[in-house]
Amino acid sequence: MKKYARARIEIIRRDSVNWSANIQGLIGGGFIGLSAVFLMATLGRVAGISGILAGLFLDRPNRDELGWRLMFLLGLVSGPLLLMLVGGVSNVADSPQAVIGAPSGGVLLMLVAGLLVGIGTGVGSGCTSGHGVCGLARLSQRSLVATLVFLLAAMVVVFLTRHVIGGAP
Repeated sequence: MKKYARARIEIIRRDSVNWSANIQGLIGGGFIGLSAVFLMATLGRVAGISGILAGLFLDRPNRDELGWRLMFLLGLVSGPLLLMLVGGVSNVADSPQAVIGAPSGGVLLMLVAGLLVGIGTGVGSGCTSGHGVCGLARLSQRSLVATLVFLLAAMVVVFLTRHVIGGAP
């Protein structure tokens, strides 16, 4: 029990906060919200990434559906690519000021994690962007429950990997 109390004291004692990372997150979150509002206002579509991907690769979209789905996905990947081109870093996590940091697991672990996330979006009928951003904004009870389950599962995984298994700090 002393280990957890010591960790809390260390967090409280930290003198500085990386406001740059917080402001970047705030701006990025604002852009995510604006893109969700724009997609809903212009096309009447929910900006759920898993649904957009599934509609692109699993369903056979018509020409109109294909265009906006491709443009949306292009917008998702163009941000980090633009950052790498303009910022001169080979990987967003390579930067000394990186908010994300380098992955703590190998490629195999990342592939397994991605597969589990994909299965979860199928079971949950959507992903965090669809439920957490768009569903909560529409006051959907189903999205509220799904988002709470996502957050609870994430907290359990972090606790298990940090304190039970002894993974990355």
